[in-house]
Amino acid sequence: HHIKGYIQTILLIEYPDKLLLLDGGCRCDVPVIKTFITDTLQRDISDLKLVLVSHMHPDHAGGAHLLRKQFGCKIASVGFDKQWYQGFKGRMAHSIDVMLALYVARRKGKKFQNIYYSPYLKADIILQDQVTVPGFDEWMAYFTPGHTDRDLSFLHQPSQLMYVGDMILKLRNKFAAPFPIYQPDAYKQSLNKLLQLNITKILMAHDGYSDISPADIQQLIKKSTN
Repeated sequence: HHIKGYIQTILLIEYPDKLLLLDGGCRCDVPVIKTFITDTLQRDISDLKLVLVSHMHPDHAGGAHLLRKQFGCKIASVGFDKQWYQGFKGRMAHSIDVMLALYVARRKGKKFQNIYYSPYLKADIILQDQVTVPGFDEWMAYFTPGHTDRDLSFLHQPSQLMYVGDMILKLRNKFAAPFPIYQPDAYKQSLNKLLQLNITKILMAHDGYSDISPADIQQLIKKSTN
């Protein structure tokens, strides 16, 4: 299910007995997620079992803790000894990212919402590269850094559809790299991983589903090299 979030697409995967969120959205998206589950799907909110967090930006990790607190679901993400927003510089970066998200919302014509969230993620489940997601064995986690140093993507193995988070965007109907890219070399390696996996179908956090060709991915690699 593609749900319109504050500044991104909320992607909810429905199974007969459980629900999975691909990223937790912004903090202000939590009521939107609840209403969709209980009113649109007519499901019990306790069916939401797991929130996958691809990286720590406000529209991906912002709602995770609140979703867990209100509905009892678990959070799964990558494990690092050091938090992404660690220390003084990290807290400054966190504040800037919150303000950037609010700026994007304003550009989209959205009203001001409280999107503040903890800069430190406390995951229940730590995911390693190329391991299946506990309780959702059809999904496999892949370490795809570049946009940050700890991005995760998630492959639905039966369909070979990959959720890439912010790894790939679509601007004016053309694929584009995210901004910023903190690790350019790692970003190119992550794109090459898509080629190795023969990925031709992706879900993006801001643009939803799209077909993608090897030539499209090669073009992104070429642009990131320039």
